Parts: sequence; structure tokens; C-alpha cells
Amino acid sequence: MVLDFKCGYVAIIGYPNVGKSTLLNGLIGERLAITSPKPQTTRHRILGILNRPGAQLLFLDTPGMLKPRSALHQSLVKAVMEALSSADVVVWLTDPRPPVPGDEVLVPQLRQLTKPLIVAINKIDRIAKPEILPLIAAYHELFPQAPVVPISALLGDGLSILVEEIIKVLPTAPPLFPEDYLTDKSERFLVAELIRQRLLHHLGEEIPHAAAVVIEEFDESRRPELVKIRAVIYVEKDSQKGIVIGKGGRVLKAVGREAREEIEHLLEAKVFLDLWVKVWKNWRRDPKAVRAMGYEA
Repeated sequence: MVLDFKCGYVAIIGYPNVGKSTLLNGLIGERLAITSPKPQTTRHRILGILNRPGAQLLFLDTPGMLKPRSALHQSLVKAVMEALSSADVVVWLTDPRPPVPGDEVLVPQLRQLTKPLIVAINKIDRIAKPEILPLIAAYHELFPQAPVVPISALLGDGLSILVEEIIKVLPTAPPLFPEDYLTDKSERFLVAELIRQRLLHHLGEEIPHAAAVVIEEFDESRRPELVKIRAVIYVEKDSQKGIVIGKGGRVLKAVGREAREEIEHLLEAKVFLDLWVKVWKNWRRDPKAVRAMGYEA
């Protein structure tokens, strides 16, 4: 083992819908985290592993930071706080706008950090180049010791510079995972997330946030010829169940067809996907239900 090898956890934090999952996928080169234009898409802390010569970067994609209003929201905030406490380096990902005066949710947490902070201004492809330097100056004024890196997670611009800045402040330590590992998440978890992504794509604003996907059966005894998966989509109201199924089962069939194609690509096997929709009234407000859906309460 090289004596100066660097390895550490890097928490990617920010407000909802700033592109944290897109950044993780761009850095790793694989779609580990689902993405959607809808906020609060990410519900779990997802680990993505990036190996570079002399370094292993362990990225933690986190839910968007928000004020908790339900048991589910509390679990999302808890995931962010755990990532902040366990990380060796923190990357604050922000939209291409100046810092918000009077921010009471995220900035106070960042001011208390005793570990390296890097600010990454995302989506610079959406603004004119002359606007970038004033943004960098504004974040430098807020956090004078933090490097500020403009990036486009979607296009890949600036990601190599961001990685270089992270490696500079990573602790010296041996790698924690084999080189061929991309994540510590199970295939069952990734399958559930792929199904939830198709729900986000097909449904309106509210229903996807009231939906959770639980894998009840994952039979790979005949893999790669066939993997049999049974998944339940839980919603909070009977009316939501009807919308998820759709007229004549149209929506559920489309979700199942598209998810199955992506799952087959993930598992490199033929897949039989059996989807069911059930009602668990107001599960997001019930700590016991939140745990049953696979989230921390």
C-alpha cells in the first residue's frame, strides 16, 4: 500500500433539486441515484465510490435539506446530519445564484463545520459566463477558506477540478472498498429506486412523494435466465391508488415496462416484475410506517 494513499467520505449536501444525485452519477460514471426535476427525489444516503490513482473518494449523496414537517422529513434531515458528522470533506452544492441572506436551514450547519468545505456552484451551463465570477466572489465572502468550483453536473464540466480539490483535503488512509465496488447499496435497494424513478416520471407533483416502493420478493435462483421480483407501491389514499394504476392499468403498466427494462440492464438478466399498489393511510406521518418502508424514523 502506498504510504500517502488518500481515502475518505465526502458528503454532497444542498437544498432539494440542486442536482446532488446528478453530480454523484456524473462523478461515478454510473446511475446509482435516481434523478427527477421534482424536489425531494433522494430519500436515502447513497454511497458512490470513485477510485483515482492514489485516492479513493467515498461520496455520500444526501436528501435535500429542508425543515422537517413529517416523520419522513425527519428521517431525511437525519440522513443529512449523519452524513455531515461522518464525512471527512463536505461539498455544498448550490444553484447558480448568490447565497440567500438569512438562511436558517443549511448555512448555520456549515458554519459549525470543523472539516474541509468545498462549494460547488452547479448548473453553470444555464447562466452567462460573466455571471460566474460574481457568484464565486459571493461564496468566497461567505466562506473565505473554502474553494469555490463552478460546475455543470449534467454536462460534466468542472468535475475533474472538483475531484482534484477534494483529493487535496482528503485524509491519508488506506482504501476501504475493493476497486471494483461502485456502491454499498444492495441490488434490492437499487431496484426499488428504479421503480420509484419511473413513478416520478409518470405522475404529478404530490403523488410521487406519497409513494414508497418495497421489494417483497427477489428470487434470483434462475439468474441470469430469470429474476422474479415482486414489489409493492404504497400510497396514502385510495384516490392515489387509482391514479397510480391509471385507467385500464395504463400508468402501472408503463411504470412496470420501463422499470423492468432498466432493472434488466442493472442486473444483466431477464426480469419478471410483478407490481402491486396498496394503501397505507398517511404513512409519511407514522414513524412505524416510515421504518417499514425502509427509512429511519
